[in-house]
This record gives sequence, C-alpha cells and structure tokens, in this order.
Amino acid sequence: MPLPDQMIAIEIDNGILKPAQRTIPTPSPNQVLIKVIAAGVNRPDVMQRKGLYPPPPGASDIPGLEVAGTIVALGDNIDYLNIGDGVCALVTGGGYAEYCLASAALCLPIPKGLSFDQAAALPETFFTVWSNVFDRARLQSGETLLVHGGTSGIGTTAIQLAKAFNAKVIATTGSAAKCEFCLKLGADAAINYREQDFVEEIKQLTDNKGVDVILDMIGGDYFPRNLKCMADDARLVQIAIQNGPKAEINLWSVMLKRLTISGSTLRARNDAFKATIAASLLEKVWPFLSSGKIKPVIHSTFALSDTAKAHQLMESSQHIGKIILTV
Repeated sequence: MPLPDQMIAIEIDNGILKPAQRTIPTPSPNQVLIKVIAAGVNRPDVMQRKGLYPPPPGASDIPGLEVAGTIVALGDNIDYLNIGDGVCALVTGGGYAEYCLASAALCLPIPKGLSFDQAAALPETFFTVWSNVFDRARLQSGETLLVHGGTSGIGTTAIQLAKAFNAKVIATTGSAAKCEFCLKLGADAAINYREQDFVEEIKQLTDNKGVDVILDMIGGDYFPRNLKCMADDARLVQIAIQNGPKAEINLWSVMLKRLTISGSTLRARNDAFKATIAASLLEKVWPFLSSGKIKPVIHSTFALSDTAKAHQLMESSQHIGKIILTV
C-alpha cells in the first residue's frame, strides 16, 4: 500500500504544543521510515518546548526522542532490516508524529513479550543509563550505585540494570510511596530527600565508605553534597542540571579521594557513537528484557492529541516511570 503524502505531527508554537500537517519525510540511504505506534515523552522534550534545548543541526524540529512502530520504507543502503519489522529506535527528534525517520543502526527489535507501548519506553533511558553508568562510570558487580530521581524513567531503568549486573543500589526520591516503589523494583535502600539528608543516610548505609558511582540529573546544590557521598576512586556522571549549572566544588576532596567527575549529553552525539551503545544493549541487555528480568515501568499513556497533558504530568513530577504517547 502506498504511503500517504501527509502526516499529523506535534509542533511547538511559542511554547505551545499544536497538531499540524507535515509532509512525510523520505529516508536517506542509512535511514528507515517508521510508522509510529508509540513514542516516549522525556524531560528534554519539555525543555525543547520552553526553548531551552534546541534540536542539534540536521534534526527534526518536531519533539520526541524515542519511538516504537513498524518500518514502512528503507534507505538505499539498508539490507539487514525489512519493511514490516517491528522496532524501537532512538531518534534526534521527530517522535511526536505519525511517521518518523530513524538511523537504521539505532533501531532495535521489540523484545519478546513487550508491546509497542513498552518498547517506546526503552531507547532514551536505556541508551543513557548504559552509556553513562556502564561505559563511562564502569559500574562493577558488587559496587554501589547512587541514583537520584529513582522513580524517573532514568531512575527506574538504572535501578533494574544495576541490579541485573549484581550491583547495590541506593535511590533518592521525593515521597514515602516513591521510596517504597524503588525498593519493590530492587533498590537496596531508598532515601526520601524531602525528609532525610541523603549525605548522612549514605554515610550510615555504607559504614562511612561512600558509594562507588553516582548518576545525577539534579546538579546545582547537589554537586557538593554528592562529593561527600563518594568513596575513594568513585565516579560521578552528570547527565542533567535540573537545579542549575553552577556549583561550588571542593577540589581538595576530589584530589584526596581520587574522584572521577564527568558529564555527557546523548542527543547531539553522532550515529556511530550511538550505534556502539545499541550493539551493547542488544547483546547484554535485550536478553534481560526478553526474559522479563527487566521490565520498563510505564506510568501512563496519552493519545498524540493529548501531548500537552503528557507534558503537564512530566512537569508535575508526580509520575513513576515513563510517560508514553500512542499514535
């Protein structure tokens, strides 16, 4: 069946999300065109809507960084995927639409037993957690990971992945109910940052040793507090700055404890870099998803026409896990 010429997509108009007619894009030689069945909502989408996180050069201005659906067109160089294949994909933009282009190298098969909605919850968080916790921070079996925002999409993914690879996990979150959820998900301890000082709690939980790896999305005033939580030779990876980009650093503690501090963003990295992550996920993580040992956590789904409501929920921080759009 021939493809239509037009599609519905969600545009950003002065900070407002609005449906619009767009021409269906044509894949370049190394891309595929996906008929989107579900798309993930992520905090960078909210930042883009507010004008704080513009798309990188060459990316679609349509928001949306992850999709799941079926391939309906192939680029000229693609001979290892087929029209009709069900895939989930990490994209640099364009996910909030009926059709979306994706690099073929960043398409992964739908894990056995997962729906398209569940698969759409995978790419952004799994690529991010694998790249930062395992590639950059080199989390090892038996080490302890501290993840801030334990009930976010990133947090629920980090807890499950770290436990799957036999690490210990401490999560921070903002309510007793969310702490309980983290524990049920597998975290060894959960700290309510609204009622407890996570620095003091971690000292007690680790017998004053500290944690080996920190995955932080908060930044700002969390940074010096994170340093106090770190063990000798520990690694901190900064992946977002929800509390702001500036912090006071005690370089003496960095030197004495031989700390490694790094940060990263994913969206603007090239396809070759992301393809390496995709290959690692397919080999090392997809079997856990297919067996059910790891499951994406979905809080709620919204129709594409209700994208604004999905963003309102994201900004409220009342959700646990992922927010999904269905197309």
